[in-house]
Amino acid sequence: MELYYYNHMNKRQQGAYTAMKTGLSALERTFTVPLLDGRDLADVFFKLRLDCPDIFYAVSFQYRYYQGSDNLEMIPEYLFEKNKIKEHQKAMKARITKLIRPAQAMSEWEKEQYIHDFICTNVRYDKLKKPYSHEIIGPLGQGVGVCEGIAKSVKALCDALGIWCIIAVSDANPDKKIKYRHAWNVVRIGGTYYHLDVTFDNSLGHGEMLRYDYFNLEDKQIFRDHEPVIYKIPACADGTRFYYKEKKMSFTKKEDVSKRALQAMRKGKTLVFHWRGGYLTREVLAELLTILEETARQKEKHAKVSLNWPQAVLQTSFIEQEAVEELIVEEANEGETL
Repeated sequence: MELYYYNHMNKRQQGAYTAMKTGLSALERTFTVPLLDGRDLADVFFKLRLDCPDIFYAVSFQYRYYQGSDNLEMIPEYLFEKNKIKEHQKAMKARITKLIRPAQAMSEWEKEQYIHDFICTNVRYDKLKKPYSHEIIGPLGQGVGVCEGIAKSVKALCDALGIWCIIAVSDANPDKKIKYRHAWNVVRIGGTYYHLDVTFDNSLGHGEMLRYDYFNLEDKQIFRDHEPVIYKIPACADGTRFYYKEKKMSFTKKEDVSKRALQAMRKGKTLVFHWRGGYLTREVLAELLTILEETARQKEKHAKVSLNWPQAVLQTSFIEQEAVEELIVEEANEGETL
């Protein structure tokens, strides 16, 4: 398990972190923590739960300070009673063990995809935002979650499969009408760091159609539609393991679009590709839409296209009747969190 945030704390914060982890793991009602101010204390508590998604049962805390003391008394708030927590711990451990079993012999990249696909296939966004949806028991136990719970679940599964993984957190931005913080993951594959946002991909995929628009992005890609992080994370400077590049579905030539569209129609499949032949301007987009429609007409079909504009990913289905809308602009949903 990568205790990333612990490793980036000062000694006093680390002391508070360790005391919290010990007390919470023992399900203590109260325990002693080295003296920190309230904001710092909350920060350590939050980071501990990013590092250790298995502490899913502690959601907040109060504390008492005694004049002249070097310590605080911490009083955690638990989601469940002690016996119920133990039941959930046992169930989560068994669930994770069962889930990772088929992936044990896979490569790092394959394990990452296995985790991504499991979440996208089995977890839906919790519009009611229940407290447990922010923790691993939402996605892994109930099949529902918000982005915090999904990012924690990805980390828990990566930890179990030996993949270096942390949770990245960005802040709200009311000016852009982004009301909430957002959480996703940074993974290390082949010794290199990449962004992985399963929540965003989950919001784009439908049914058996999985999307990988946010699978192994570099910094310049992810921050096209993500706010800056509130805690420092490793630089992700490599874009070569991006899913669509890896699968040779990242095109630089317009003739490749036509060729792959014909192949998709022959197989009766939807075409999803990434465009990297220069900036995806409105003019370039118009050309691509024309190519897709003209290619579809060769088979007496029409192109129904949806676009993730920040990531330059187009999804095209080939239908019998002309689409009502020539283009549907998709918006990946970060969901309410933290």
